[in-house]
Amino acid sequence: MSIARSRPAASLAGPLTIERRSLYDPVADQLRDMIVRGELLGGEKIRMVELADTLGVSITPLREALKVLAEEQLVELLPNRGARVVTYTAEAADQLFDVIASLEGLAAERAAMRMPGDALAELEAMHAEMRGHFDAGEREPYFALNSRIHVQLIARSGNDVLIATHARLMVRANRGRYMAIVDNRRWQEAMDEHEQLMAALRRRDAEAAGRIWRAHMRHTGAAVRLALMRADPPASG
Repeated sequence: MSIARSRPAASLAGPLTIERRSLYDPVADQLRDMIVRGELLGGEKIRMVELADTLGVSITPLREALKVLAEEQLVELLPNRGARVVTYTAEAADQLFDVIASLEGLAAERAAMRMPGDALAELEAMHAEMRGHFDAGEREPYFALNSRIHVQLIARSGNDVLIATHARLMVRANRGRYMAIVDNRRWQEAMDEHEQLMAALRRRDAEAAGRIWRAHMRHTGAAVRLALMRADPPASG
């Protein structure tokens, strides 16, 4: 297993909805980001000593962090044999993004109707900064801002059940979202969809915002499926 030395940076998955304060949570955040970036691959057994050395931590907080990721279905704990990263399949991605598209479409509709002007201005600023990273071809800062925008839209739905459900699902979906923007055509399409959403929000057009955002997440799901199938093509019979 080849692991790049972890570097301090904003989490690719964006801000967590629920703030945790345990000592091992920064380790769990780093592991999530490594899974999102593909530095820890699906099906790969985690080499505890090597990974602890890479992260600069002892085995104990690493074990506790892996328990958190097991609850989130990102890793599988193996009895007396450590842990391995859960394999991300095309079928799982289809099911996941089908639900997320519905949730995010509803959130965009609600946000268009109820978002105050200062919140829209904040979203405009994030969008402009994200556009700059896109134009510069900077995927990681683009992805971090992209995630913050998605979280902001969900928060502006004002629906606590939607917010909590979305947060649980996105822990698993972020690996796929990052895979999707590796494809330059999909990345351009996604940027265009963000532009369309901002136009709908400025008009306070709830119907258009929901339609654009549901399509955006379905297109992302399709791109994830294609990326996964290219990585693991079906065996010919």
